[in-house]
Amino acid sequence: MITIYKSVEGELVVYPEPVESCWINVIDPTPKEHAWLENLGIPHDYITYPLDVDERARTERENGELLILLRIPIFQGKGADIPYITAPLGIVITDQYIVTICKQDNNILQEMTTWRVRGLSTAKHIRFVLRLLLITANTYLNYLRNITKTVDALEDQLQLSTRNREVYELLTYQKSLTYFTTALKSNELMMERLQRSQLFKTFPEDEELLEDVLTENQQAIEMTNITSNILSGMMDAFASIISNNLNTVMKFLASITIILSLPTMVASFYGMNVQLPFMQHPLAFWFTLLFAVLVSMVVGMIFVKKDWI
Repeated sequence: MITIYKSVEGELVVYPEPVESCWINVIDPTPKEHAWLENLGIPHDYITYPLDVDERARTERENGELLILLRIPIFQGKGADIPYITAPLGIVITDQYIVTICKQDNNILQEMTTWRVRGLSTAKHIRFVLRLLLITANTYLNYLRNITKTVDALEDQLQLSTRNREVYELLTYQKSLTYFTTALKSNELMMERLQRSQLFKTFPEDEELLEDVLTENQQAIEMTNITSNILSGMMDAFASIISNNLNTVMKFLASITIILSLPTMVASFYGMNVQLPFMQHPLAFWFTLLFAVLVSMVVGMIFVKKDWI
């Protein structure tokens, strides 16, 4: 799908055909759309690179066109095998257009198209890229906060759990954090390379915005590392807690089984066809019942005193 935008008087306007200083947003292009982009002068590799899910963040320049590849976070849903993953997003800067190419739609591009980015202008290509990079870093931070909240909720469940379901769920978020760590470090190297170039030296505002992007990205890296370390420790600790909870349940069930077996034992003795004490007494049944209850109560009190129940 291809959508063409251009900022006009502070608003993003959709155009049917490319115009100068427009933004061409490409999501999972078809072969026909692929050929259409090549006819605009976009190199073939610049179109295919962002569609490869394993591409790393980097920059390339060919025939005057600049390609910026970065890894963006994508939320797949809490029911997914891995709730948060990363995917490559390609930004192609030409003299006339700025083109974004991604395999799937995402919150970052949606936020750009809904005009919630202050001061966004499709004519200012470098500023547009910096805004996109800043939104990406902020999205990482927002997703990390969501992961922290989910992990805190799972922590409350794990304290009383005897199953492995919660640990498996923690493992999925650990995988997400691994994806985030790899992507953020790759993005950092790419941004530092951009900083060393002369691309953002034209306007002081661009340099300041790039510093903000690097700061936010570094904060996301640190937050990811901290969350990942905490989560790793939690998984080890809660694996032991689950085992301990299960042992507690088994201990309780074993104690109850012993206590309930005592009346059965007494009844078995008095059910034998042999001479027994008080067998001729009219209250023999009640004596037997009272004796069984007393024995069970004494054993139960001993178990409680020893904290076995």
